[in-house]
Amino acid sequence: MIPQDLKYTKSHEYVRFSGDEATIGITNFAADQLGDVVFVELPEVGRVLKKGESFGVIESVKAVSDLYSPIGGTVVAINESLNDEPSMINEDSFGEGWIIKLQPANLEDAADALNPEQYQALIGA
Repeated sequence: MIPQDLKYTKSHEYVRFSGDEATIGITNFAADQLGDVVFVELPEVGRVLKKGESFGVIESVKAVSDLYSPIGGTVVAINESLNDEPSMINEDSFGEGWIIKLQPANLEDAADALNPEQYQALIGA
């Protein structure tokens, strides 16, 4: 299931806008492809990210992948519970398995992100 209220990247991150914050995580498809997530490297709160910049690493039993920010902005929160339970990404990637929250620098950054239908076509769902 692909939530209809999100924007997506070709590298399988999503962004959800809520008020003046943007929540970023990876999609269920990406989590399924990775397999059991065993570690997530999180950025520091206050770090300023550019659109497309790597902000961390996700490690699973199958692979290690960089995480890329779909938009630019300042990290205002990290999901510290992933330090103890990285499997939350596999269990609920669109909910409790979120990774970071940003204060967007420019909402236009998401203008070229994929809409749900485009992302669905990308993954062949």
